[in-house]
Amino acid sequence: MTSVQQGEQHEGMKKHERESLHALIGEQIIDALGQPGNLYRLLVRPLWKDHYRVNILVGENAGAAKIARSYFLQVDSDGNIVKASPKITRQY
Repeated sequence: MTSVQQGEQHEGMKKHERESLHALIGEQIIDALGQPGNLYRLLVRPLWKDHYRVNILVGENAGAAKIARSYFLQVDSDGNIVKASPKITRQY
């Protein structure tokens, strides 16, 4: 295996790990918040180290989507939410 192939494989693994972590964070948000009936998309964005911004978008399509809820999160090394601002409470 060439160094280019190894680099691509490593990047692919990192991307998969990142996507899995974002999915885990999203699942925890929906479990705590409830799922809005018109959920369009849940965006998880890394800010730094173990801090994330999560936006819950609702609407029928991309043109009609709006941010219904937004949270700043701190997660542990396993991806579990340890702190949320504002606090996540059941809304739906």
